[in-house]
Amino acid sequence: QVQVVESGGGLVQPGGSVRLSCAASGSIFSIDRMDWYRQAPAKQRELVSTIRSGGFANYADFVKGRFSISRDSAKNTAYLQMNSLKPEDTAVYYCNAYVRIAPASPTYSYWGQGTQVTVSS
Repeated sequence: QVQVVESGGGLVQPGGSVRLSCAASGSIFSIDRMDWYRQAPAKQRELVSTIRSGGFANYADFVKGRFSISRDSAKNTAYLQMNSLKPEDTAVYYCNAYVRIAPASPTYSYWGQGTQVTVSS
């Protein structure tokens, strides 16, 4: 079994910064990709950023230039550095890890429970 746990959320003022962590543990051979999603109240979950095993990253237009994703493969952990935060960034942030449990296995998607980020003065 694989567990994915997010941490680092909280209350931050507009213009402030916060760093989220996503740690995967359990029966992991490798992680092909880790995504950060977010879901605001009464809105659909949306993709924020993706990082692949080679370090290649993608960002949604609404966070480009403000958020930065990184990854520590040895720790099976991804990070989301969020700068210049706006009230509209308020949401529950979720991590999704695409995991291989064996060398020739397909990838399986595992979600964390989410961490709340609230941007407010």
